[in-house]
Amino acid sequence: MDIEQPFECLHGSSSDLIDEHGIDMQNQENKQKDMLEQFGWKFESRKELLGTLREFFSIQGYAISIKNSRQDRYLTIGCDRGGCYRNKWHVPLEKRQRKTTTRLINCPFEFYCKRQDDGLWVVNGVKNSSHNHEPSSDMSRHPSCRRLSEKEIARIEEMTRSGIPPRQILSSLRQSNPKLQAVSKTIYNTKGKIQKDNLTGRTMIQALFEELCQGDFTFDVAYDQNDRFTHLFFAHPFSSILTKSYTNVFVMDCTYKTNKYKMPLLDIIGVSSFNSSYNSCFAFLEKEGEGDYIWALQNFSKILGPTCHPSVIVSDRELALMNAIKVVFPSTRNLLCVWHIEKNILANCKPYFDTQDDWTTFLSTWNELINSQDEEAFNEAWKLVELLYKEKEKVVCYIRKTWLPFKERFVHAWTENCAHFGNRVSSRAEGAHGKLKKYLQVSTGDLYQVKNKICLAIENEFKEITSQLSSERIRILHNCNNYFFKELITKVSSFALRKLVDQYEMLKHGTMKSTCTGHFMASMGLPCAHKMIDWKGKVLPLDAIHSQWRIDTRSFAFFGGGETNSNGEEFKRLVHELENKYQEWPASQRERV
Repeated sequence: MDIEQPFECLHGSSSDLIDEHGIDMQNQENKQKDMLEQFGWKFESRKELLGTLREFFSIQGYAISIKNSRQDRYLTIGCDRGGCYRNKWHVPLEKRQRKTTTRLINCPFEFYCKRQDDGLWVVNGVKNSSHNHEPSSDMSRHPSCRRLSEKEIARIEEMTRSGIPPRQILSSLRQSNPKLQAVSKTIYNTKGKIQKDNLTGRTMIQALFEELCQGDFTFDVAYDQNDRFTHLFFAHPFSSILTKSYTNVFVMDCTYKTNKYKMPLLDIIGVSSFNSSYNSCFAFLEKEGEGDYIWALQNFSKILGPTCHPSVIVSDRELALMNAIKVVFPSTRNLLCVWHIEKNILANCKPYFDTQDDWTTFLSTWNELINSQDEEAFNEAWKLVELLYKEKEKVVCYIRKTWLPFKERFVHAWTENCAHFGNRVSSRAEGAHGKLKKYLQVSTGDLYQVKNKICLAIENEFKEITSQLSSERIRILHNCNNYFFKELITKVSSFALRKLVDQYEMLKHGTMKSTCTGHFMASMGLPCAHKMIDWKGKVLPLDAIHSQWRIDTRSFAFFGGGETNSNGEEFKRLVHELENKYQEWPASQRERV
């Protein structure tokens, strides 16, 4: 069957079609013809004319479309099922990969409209007032009836910028307009058109680089020998502000299924005074090699400054990333995620245990090993493991070769002597990845779309942190409202104050350990119950608190808003900082500036 064959040739005459469906098509034809010939209304604009005609024919069960027109002169309007399918590429139906359909059945209905000399639009002639098909009972099947108003399109654009999924956008529109005929595909098509208009003829990559240059982002790109784009590093201006304020602890991990190019996304997460997470920067990598990580971390170090190295970086046992951290930040402690270690122990050791009780006993022994309080206790615990499980040689060998070389990165005896502020797992990264993917919604977006969604997440995140900072400066915890904490109130975060209250209660009730290991003070940057004895009956001094937990010294000012400083020296410093940044920027960004 030829898909281009006219509808009448397939189904016979219109009278046969009428008999088949039992519809009085003649009555419908006369009604519409009379309406068109006697249509006495005049319209001030082309838009008003089309709106009225579409509404009228929609009530009759038909949809119309413009067949021909000339701006401000005339319109030829016909049924939207008029005309025949055109096989533009002349590909035979049996060889097509996509099995498409058509609604065109060569319906002859057609009439004319024109603009008069007085500027008003009228219907001035009917070429054919008959249809060769029955009226539709549900007008949503016609694309022209699923059109959105300008107001609805503006709402879609606004909700899209807010990160609202298409299904929720459609629900919102239907609540405002119960008669809305649009379907989910309408929303997706509208979003695509809005994005195309925003690109203004640019490619996605061109738009991405232009917005990175104009938006005061810290960014860099890398290309291969064939001048093919392979790496992208960028940090939002708000993220840079937070990174420079909180430089102590970062969690690093790659996430996947974020873009249609299947590039791994390195996400670097920082820790705020409130123990909340923030996204410091992102890097799309060609692969997860040591050189790729070194390139990303070198760009990250430029945000921190040449003399600033993080105290602690938490990661998985990703050897390439671990080596890169050692190269770029040689003085930084790289801790390994304890949770991921336990998952690896589970996967590689459990098969060698016959019963659940045996496995539970082994896990207890393993936990005693990693929670050893000093090196001597660790050595004794390891000897016990070798003794108890000497018959399970593969288990002992796996732990000895895979994990013991890195014992300083996850065993308490070593990790509790550095200021990790309670971060010994990479769960922050997992949580940040989950939050980010809620904004991304799909895993097939291009880098331009992904960047825009990431910016939306960061802007909301920055507002949350600045709002919490302002809030905690005027709030007082009830259980801290005493003489001992007098100097800390509104100057130290509530999270840190609660930790101090716990230590204070231990001192008050005498429930602390007999000897002080110093681990709490070293790892959290807060005085422990034993240290508080020195200030018993006095005021806990503010300088005993690590700067990580201070909120009185924070100021998240930004060029686009917030606090300003009219001091001339500050202005000179900013100009000098801009000059230094200019030297670090890639050539494309320099040219734009």
